[in-house]
Amino acid sequence: MDAKLVTIGGLRTAFVPCEAESVAVGLFVASGSRHEPAKLAGISHLIEHMLFKGTPTRPALDITRAIEGRGGNFNAWTSEDSTCYYAHLPCEYLDEAVDILADMYLNAALAPDEFAREREVVLEEIKMYEDDPGSVAAENLQGALFPLNPLGRPVAGSGATLSTFTPETLRAYIASHYTAATTVLVIAGRFVEEDATNLVRRAFQSIRTRRARKLSFKKIDWDCPPVAEVSATKDVKQTQLALGYRTFGVEDPRRYAATVMDAILGRGMSSRLFQEVREKRGLSYDISSRMQFFQDVGLFTITAGLDPRQTGATLATVDRELRRLIEKKVGAAELKRTKEFLVGNFRLSHERVTSKMFYHGAMLLSRGRLVDPEEEIDGVRAVTAEEVQAVAREIFTPGNRSLSRVDPK
Repeated sequence: MDAKLVTIGGLRTAFVPCEAESVAVGLFVASGSRHEPAKLAGISHLIEHMLFKGTPTRPALDITRAIEGRGGNFNAWTSEDSTCYYAHLPCEYLDEAVDILADMYLNAALAPDEFAREREVVLEEIKMYEDDPGSVAAENLQGALFPLNPLGRPVAGSGATLSTFTPETLRAYIASHYTAATTVLVIAGRFVEEDATNLVRRAFQSIRTRRARKLSFKKIDWDCPPVAEVSATKDVKQTQLALGYRTFGVEDPRRYAATVMDAILGRGMSSRLFQEVREKRGLSYDISSRMQFFQDVGLFTITAGLDPRQTGATLATVDRELRRLIEKKVGAAELKRTKEFLVGNFRLSHERVTSKMFYHGAMLLSRGRLVDPEEEIDGVRAVTAEEVQAVAREIFTPGNRSLSRVDPK
């Protein structure tokens, strides 16, 4: 592994050199929706939006033009446990990317007129997701699996909470959550390390390095059972199903077996669910699964869109495949094929500098260290059929399951 972790002026910075014509810069903040008190639900996501709305020396349009004018792309996202701001552009413009990201992070103007306008934009974003039945099913599922916990709340918050925010609310939250202790910077691609070090030192010289309180979140209460089923109706033609189970956290060694199990069930056209539900029975155009890992818990989800009349047959087929994993070990050929799929997919994605940047940023936030990609590959390759069966038996229990559905009106 060529990645290197250094501390520059209090800011943990990872350098990931590789042969490329571009460079990706990511600023990762360990502050997401699960760190928010209920009355501030959605503030992390709104802050993400507002950091693009200008600084005292850079109007909003200048920020975007500076990156896009070099042929690069520029974006951000907020999740349950983090917020990320990133730029990807030709390598000769690394200095501009670092300087702009630092300026946004340290000097967001939070002008009242921009704030009022952007809050309306976020409210429209919320409405957009509310109009999408798949998003509604997924959001309702997470609320059912994690009742009374911030993980069960929408990342974007709601109109009720957003209406109470002011620029001062955001400013205070940034001061306590956007510090050197909660932030990592990752630079991946072609660059000279000495030059990059000097860029980071100069750009982030005013970063808040005071001793910050460790950001906390409400841990999952495993004694609080998931809601068995939630349903909604919309003016649509298909039923959207989202079936979910709580799983393991990101540091749990069982995550490798759970990842292999996920791929066996619902990753790709050769997966069991795709073959059984679509190819053999024609019940759904698309069915897939997904495994997510947070600090203390994970989330396994199966989603499908289908004719409402096929709901019973689809759920019965899914349940039959889950039981098959519980009752019978995966064969050697299928296990080998699945692991090679995961390893190959992982390696192909790591040909991109943006993937390298996202990977190392995620590892630094979630696990507190650089993780050699080969360590993850070795973890997958070491999984046995017995381990896959064991995690299936642990996860697929009646008291650990929620079903979310959105049906036509």
